[in-house]
Amino acid sequence: MSRQMMIGSTPVGDGLPCYLIAEAGVNHNGDPEIARALIDRAAEVKASAVKFQKRTIPEILVRSALEKPYLSSTALGPTYGEHREKLELSEAVYYKLFAAAAERGIHFLASGWDKTAVDFLDSLGVPAFKAASADVTNLPLLEHIARKSKPVILSTGMSSVEEIDEAVETVLAHNENLILLHCVSTYPSPNDSINLRVMETLRRRYNLPIGYSGHERGIAISVAARALGAVVIERHFTLDRAMRGPDHAASLEVAGLQKLVQYVRTVEQALGSAEKGIQSDEAPMRNKLAKSVASAARIPAGAVISAAMLTIKGPGDGLKPKYLRALIGKIAQQDIEADTLIPPEALHW
Repeated sequence: MSRQMMIGSTPVGDGLPCYLIAEAGVNHNGDPEIARALIDRAAEVKASAVKFQKRTIPEILVRSALEKPYLSSTALGPTYGEHREKLELSEAVYYKLFAAAAERGIHFLASGWDKTAVDFLDSLGVPAFKAASADVTNLPLLEHIARKSKPVILSTGMSSVEEIDEAVETVLAHNENLILLHCVSTYPSPNDSINLRVMETLRRRYNLPIGYSGHERGIAISVAARALGAVVIERHFTLDRAMRGPDHAASLEVAGLQKLVQYVRTVEQALGSAEKGIQSDEAPMRNKLAKSVASAARIPAGAVISAAMLTIKGPGDGLKPKYLRALIGKIAQQDIEADTLIPPEALHW
């Protein structure tokens, strides 16, 4: 297993900039022009990747599920199968979208929900594979993905620890480049169900790079996930949350996605180093505000310095206050005017 890996030409993992996935998903509503616009917007806000979802509908659902009437207010067809087919893009469109993403300098990803879709995406040239939370228990599909020898990003929503154990074991048997995403599969996710601390649980249990796939409203929790060490953040986005379709309402609009990217990069600047020290740009303020040993009264040369002769005052570019007691009992070697800093050489009198 690896804590760092390459997705295309981008290094991803612990200690590296967060890999930000703009999840277009099916928010194109089956329209290639909307899909292209989503790629353009993701590139403009400087996301690392734009991601879609590819399904071979007859491979993922039994006939009764496909033929079941679909009465949701977000339905795009009278049956669930027709609804899902409306949300698919053809392979020819995928080739055009892949080229458009390359032209805009953004990675093109898609989650393959079945083996046929995974094989197509591999032939398309995606730099990594994303596996959905729904497939944590689909070990044959995870093995098929892992054998493609590209990085695997696996969401872990609606899964038990034991199921994640099996999924991780399955992938790592064929591919060491695995990233786990903490995820809660409700749309939108209530804040009190997100449990960001699970990220650390996953990190300790699997010793793998950990990220976050969020379905909450707003961006605060996703930004917090970066502060907690998420190496990948995935968020759904849409051109308009009022559009009809299954995921628009739980998605960010472009302005929100842009803020997320900006805030994550700001947090990364602030995370900095774990080493504590005095910053070079703190020195002027330190000298201005810190304290030094000063004279409480005039101290003539030859006088034995007493505690009553000393006090603590700023600025902070003299003897540190910790040396006050060491000065008591020393004989002054020079006149020291009242209300001035004690000279450093006084330590050696």
